[in-house]
Amino acid sequence: MDLDKQNANPTILNPSDLPSRRRETQVKRRDDGGTGLFDDLIPPYNYLNDPFDQAISSSDSDDDAVEQIDEQEVYDLISSISDPEHPLSLGSLAVVNLPDIHIQPPTSPHSCISTVVVEITPTITHCSLATVIGLGVRVRLEQALPPRFRVDVRIKKGTHSTDEAVNKQLGDKERVAAALENGTLMGVLRKMLSTCE
Repeated sequence: MDLDKQNANPTILNPSDLPSRRRETQVKRRDDGGTGLFDDLIPPYNYLNDPFDQAISSSDSDDDAVEQIDEQEVYDLISSISDPEHPLSLGSLAVVNLPDIHIQPPTSPHSCISTVVVEITPTITHCSLATVIGLGVRVRLEQALPPRFRVDVRIKKGTHSTDEAVNKQLGDKERVAAALENGTLMGVLRKMLSTCE
């Protein structure tokens, strides 16, 4: 699929300026050999067992606590997605930004379903691939997060000429399902997600 580059000179952020927990401390190994942050996310999530519900080790004082996922962890999952038009990550292009990621608690006391809201900022206001980028972010999060999270990906208001139409497409489950059945589009998404750690 030959994509015509509409934004040949996007603003590129230095990777050392991107928010990350990875540089703050050395990764510590647990007794069982894992590092804890993303151990159970790859290979693809097994929906029968929630790895975040499993105890980390018998020596932990909060064995029964569910591991909390915060905005930084969500950012780390999606910032390394490759842009479909440029050989750069969405984090480097500031398409995804830490302040634009929100985790909303369950709306009912009887529910354990939280919502992850990600607002993406296209590099230009008439970006023709905004829907594809949003779909890539949505697919990555749905594959990586446990089923106790719902994913809501949308274009940040005022950053795209047709943000309402794109948001309607990204929010429509039937349209998303139909798009994921398109072989050409799935090839583009696989290429975008191949850079994820």
